[in-house]
Amino acid sequence: MSPLIVTVLAPLLVAAVAKQSREISPSRSLAGAAVSTRASAMRRRGLSSSQLDYVLVPLGLAVMLGYHLWLLLRIRRRPETTVIGINAINRRIWEPSGKHAVLAVQTMRNSIMASTVLASVAITLSSLVAALMASGAAHGLFSGSGVLFSTSGGESVLTLKFFAVLVCFLVAFLLNVQSIRYYSHTGLLVNVPLAAHRRPASAVGYVTGTLNRGFYFWSLGVRAYYFSCPVFLWLFGPVPMCASCVAMVAALYFLDVYKEWDQDDEDGGDDGDGHDGRERKMSTSGRLMPVEGV
Repeated sequence: MSPLIVTVLAPLLVAAVAKQSREISPSRSLAGAAVSTRASAMRRRGLSSSQLDYVLVPLGLAVMLGYHLWLLLRIRRRPETTVIGINAINRRIWEPSGKHAVLAVQTMRNSIMASTVLASVAITLSSLVAALMASGAAHGLFSGSGVLFSTSGGESVLTLKFFAVLVCFLVAFLLNVQSIRYYSHTGLLVNVPLAAHRRPASAVGYVTGTLNRGFYFWSLGVRAYYFSCPVFLWLFGPVPMCASCVAMVAALYFLDVYKEWDQDDEDGGDDGDGHDGRERKMSTSGRLMPVEGV
C-alpha cells in the first residue's frame, strides 16, 4: 500500500509546491521592483543634488566675491559713502597727544582685546573642525540625501566642505593676529612726542597709516567669519548655501553703505564754525587740512 500512497500523493505535493511558488514569486517581484524603484529614485535625487552643487555653489561664491569687489572699489573712489571709509577718515583726524595719549593707549588695549577674542575663537573652531575631520565622525553626522537639504556626494566631498570651513577660520585667525600686531605698534608710536621727529607730518601720517592697517585687518577678519557662515551651511546642501550668500550680501549692504555723510558735506557747505565740511583734519600746527583719500 505504501508505494500506492506515494504514487498518489507525489503529484499532489508537486502541484501544491508549484502553486505556492507561483503565489510567492509575484510578491518577490513586487518587492524587487519597489527596491529598484527606490534605488533609481535615490540615484536621480543624488544626480540633481550634484547638479545643484555645480550651479548654486559657484553662484553663491560669485555673489559674495562680486559684492566685496564692488565695496572695495567704492571705498577707493568714494570712501565717504561707506562705513569703512568714514571710520578711516576719522582715524586720520584722530591725533592723540599730551593728556589724550593715555586715552589712546586705552583705546588700543580695547582693540587688542577684541582682536584677541576673535583670534582665540577662530583657532578654537579650527581645532574642532580639524578634530572632526580626523576622527571621521563628521561623515556620520552629515549623512543623508534630499533636494533642499542634501549631504550626498561621498566622504571626499564632505571632507572638502569641512576643509573650506577650516580655511575660513584659519584666515580669520591670521588676520586678527595681524591686527593685534599693528595695534601694538600704534600703542607705542602714539606716545612718541612729535618734537623728537625731524618731520612731524610724516610721523603723524605713519602712525595713522599703522592704525588704519590694524583696523583693516580686523575688518577682514570679521569678513572671514561672515564668509564661514555660508560655507558651513554648504554642509546641509547647495540651496541653503546659496540662499545664505544672497541674504548676507543684502544685510552687509545696509551695514557697509552710509550716504548721509556725503550728503551733509555737499549740502551743508560748512560745519557751523565757518570752515568747509571737507576740511576736517588738523595738522600739527593746529590748522585745518583737507582730508586725504583712503
